Amino acid sequence: MENTSKSQVLVTPQFFRLPQLKARLGVSGSSIWAWVKKGTFPAPIKLSENTTAWRLADIEAWENSRIQASQHNKGASHV
Repeated sequence: MENTSKSQVLVTPQFFRLPQLKARLGVSGSSIWAWVKKGTFPAPIKLSENTTAWRLADIEAWENSRIQASQHNKGASHV
Protein backbone atom coordinates (compact mmCIF):
# COMPACT_ATOMS: atom_id res chain seq x y z
CA MET A 1 0.00 0.00 0.00
CA GLU A 2 1.35 3.46 -0.96
CA ASN A 3 1.95 5.98 1.78
CA THR A 4 0.61 9.23 0.31
CA SER A 5 1.59 11.35 3.31
CA LYS A 6 5.23 11.11 2.22
CA SER A 7 4.60 11.57 -1.48
CA GLN A 8 6.12 14.69 -2.97
CA VAL A 9 3.84 17.12 -4.74
CA LEU A 10 5.38 19.45 -7.32
CA VAL A 11 3.78 22.86 -7.29
CA THR A 12 4.31 25.41 -10.02
CA PRO A 13 5.38 28.71 -8.50
CA GLN A 14 2.86 31.51 -8.89
CA PHE A 15 5.49 34.23 -8.51
CA PHE A 16 8.98 34.72 -9.87
CA ARG A 17 11.67 36.73 -8.15
CA LEU A 18 14.29 38.41 -10.33
CA PRO A 19 16.88 35.57 -10.21
CA GLN A 20 14.30 32.99 -11.34
CA LEU A 21 12.99 35.35 -14.02
CA LYS A 22 16.50 35.99 -15.37
CA ALA A 23 17.08 32.23 -15.58
CA ARG A 24 13.72 31.58 -17.24
CA LEU A 25 14.19 34.26 -19.90
CA GLY A 26 17.96 34.03 -20.30
CA VAL A 27 18.45 37.80 -20.00
CA SER A 28 20.04 40.16 -17.48
CA GLY A 29 18.21 41.88 -14.69
CA SER A 30 19.02 45.25 -16.25
CA SER A 31 17.25 44.15 -19.46
CA ILE A 32 14.16 43.15 -17.50
CA TRP A 33 14.07 46.46 -15.61
CA ALA A 34 14.62 48.41 -18.85
CA TRP A 35 11.66 46.58 -20.45
CA VAL A 36 9.50 47.33 -17.39
CA LYS A 37 10.45 51.01 -17.54
CA LYS A 38 9.73 51.07 -21.30
CA GLY A 39 6.34 49.41 -20.70
CA THR A 40 7.08 46.37 -22.87
CA PHE A 41 7.28 43.91 -19.95
CA PRO A 42 4.87 43.28 -17.07
CA ALA A 43 5.48 45.36 -13.98
CA PRO A 44 6.26 43.44 -10.80
CA ILE A 45 4.17 43.54 -7.68
CA LYS A 46 5.30 44.15 -4.12
CA LEU A 47 4.72 41.06 -1.97
CA SER A 48 6.16 42.87 1.02
CA GLU A 49 8.30 45.91 1.76
CA ASN A 50 11.48 44.19 0.54
CA THR A 51 10.06 41.59 -1.83
CA THR A 52 9.25 42.26 -5.47
CA ALA A 53 8.00 39.51 -7.77
CA TRP A 54 6.30 38.93 -11.08
CA ARG A 55 3.08 36.93 -11.42
CA LEU A 56 3.44 33.71 -13.42
CA ALA A 57 0.28 34.50 -15.40
CA ASP A 58 1.70 37.88 -16.48
CA ILE A 59 5.00 36.31 -17.55
CA GLU A 60 3.28 33.53 -19.50
CA ALA A 61 1.05 36.08 -21.27
CA TRP A 62 4.12 38.16 -22.19
CA GLU A 63 5.96 35.06 -23.45
CA ASN A 64 2.96 34.08 -25.59
CA SER A 65 2.74 37.61 -27.01
CA ARG A 66 6.42 37.45 -27.99
CA ILE A 67 5.88 34.08 -29.67
CA GLN A 68 2.87 35.44 -31.57
CA ALA A 69 4.81 38.55 -32.64
CA SER A 70 7.71 36.40 -33.79
CA GLN A 71 5.46 34.12 -35.84
CA HIS A 72 3.64 37.12 -37.32
CA ASN A 73 6.95 38.71 -38.36
CA LYS A 74 8.08 35.47 -40.06
CA GLY A 75 5.07 35.68 -42.37
CA ALA A 76 5.80 39.26 -43.40
CA SER A 77 7.82 39.75 -46.56
CA HIS A 78 10.99 41.78 -46.18
CA VAL A 79 12.21 43.77 -49.17
